[in-house]
Amino acid sequence: MSGAGPGDAAPGGAVRVVLVDDDALVRTGLRLILGGDPQIEVVGEAEDGARGVELVTATTPDVVLMDIRMPGTDGLTATRRLTEAGTPSRIIVLTTFDTDEMVLTALRHGAAGFLLKDTPAPQLVEAVRRVAAGEPILSPSVTAQVIAAATQGGQDDAPRRQARERLAQLTPREREIAVAVARGLSNAEIAQELYLGLATVKTHVGNLFAKLHATNRVQIARCVHEAGLD
Repeated sequence: MSGAGPGDAAPGGAVRVVLVDDDALVRTGLRLILGGDPQIEVVGEAEDGARGVELVTATTPDVVLMDIRMPGTDGLTATRRLTEAGTPSRIIVLTTFDTDEMVLTALRHGAAGFLLKDTPAPQLVEAVRRVAAGEPILSPSVTAQVIAAATQGGQDDAPRRQARERLAQLTPREREIAVAVARGLSNAEIAQELYLGLATVKTHVGNLFAKLHATNRVQIARCVHEAGLD
């Protein structure tokens, strides 16, 4: 385990990242990818979940890239422990596995994002930036799987009726943005597509969370899917 000490800050206000993965080659690759961005600094690495929890607790990074399958304490357990401890760090689960149950469990345990290890480098860097800014993120393929898994049996009349009733609270613009969220678009992409200011989109998305009682963008997407609006 290595890393900066408590209270250490990255130069220039860069996004501080901790890597937790049992594969040293993977950690090296991630460090090289992220190190190419002057606004991101890898401040520590851990080779298993238990050490990862210790390191994150000690350094309080902005973002944690957490592997799932590790010997000893796995990434899902480490994510749950950090969430229960009230860590302010945002956790992105990064893995080669994308089974429905793993994704749903990671989200339930407090993960702010779920990306596959074959995510292209530019997208990985962008994901770290977005999560650090407070915007949850999922790979598009993962988003589709989560929605499908979460809405099995969603063609029943009751779930569809309930979803439509929830969406009926929204303004026409909010419904339009909800559909865009369900398509996996980021706030910036929504702003560009709908010719809106980024601050306006953020306000609308905030309204969606409040009105739909959602805690992440996947729940918004699930509601849209159940209502048959996607």
